Amino acid sequence: MPIPPPEPALLREAAARALGEDRGPADITSLAFIPADARASARIFVKEAAVLAGLVVAERVFQEEDPALLVTAEKADGDRLAPGDTVLRVTGPLRSLLGAERAALNFLQHLSGIATVTARFVAATAGTRAAILDTRKTTPGLRHLEKYAVRCGGGVNHRFGLYDHFLVKDNHLATLTPEALPSAIAEARRLAPGALVEFEADTLEQVARFAALGVDRILLDNMTTAQMAEAVALVAGRCELEASGNMTLERIAAVAATGVDFISVGALTHSAPAIDFSLEVLP
Repeated sequence: MPIPPPEPALLREAAARALGEDRGPADITSLAFIPADARASARIFVKEAAVLAGLVVAERVFQEEDPALLVTAEKADGDRLAPGDTVLRVTGPLRSLLGAERAALNFLQHLSGIATVTARFVAATAGTRAAILDTRKTTPGLRHLEKYAVRCGGGVNHRFGLYDHFLVKDNHLATLTPEALPSAIAEARRLAPGALVEFEADTLEQVARFAALGVDRILLDNMTTAQMAEAVALVAGRCELEASGNMTLERIAAVAATGVDFISVGALTHSAPAIDFSLEVLP
């Protein structure tokens, strides 16, 4: 099924910001070397196997650059790509086409990189109950697009910000006594009744204490695989469990096999390598 993209206003804002950053006062190369009335057709294609993400914002880039550009998508975000696959065709004024080229390619290569890495983690945990989550370790200003790319790769979004999900970490607990936690949790549920309440645990003792408080989820922070398996047995389904910290492809299958419900992976967004795309002006 199609993956719901970010809101149109977010796509337009991202496209306009990228174009303005690249163009500055004017594209001096095109002004000097491309006749004002020149027209052309081009295609964007991928040079390596990948999962596509960012096509919706790449299309918006060309439309934002010049409404006279005709943009035709040949693939959809979430599609698996083979080397050489064409994802987009563009026809219209050549100056406009080249003015939008780099911004469109930057979005495609970055977001497809995230989707591709996410798909590898999802594949490595197939057959288990664990869903792959992203984190807030995103590029400033691109969070909604990067989390969209995670969805394109088959992952699930964690909280989008500080406003939609309670995540209580050690710094939050630094000034709270254990006796104060029940009333603090009650206040959280009053403040945002629909928001999930999650506590971070560094030890199995904390896991036991937080599970007894009736929280919705416990984050198992940097625990060993053996400790995670113990936590699953200790909680016994009373709340969800999320594994986090140093999650690599090499160990992800073993972590998923412990029975945790979620595995959050910061590398999906902060370390995904770019996918190689190119724009080719056609004869």
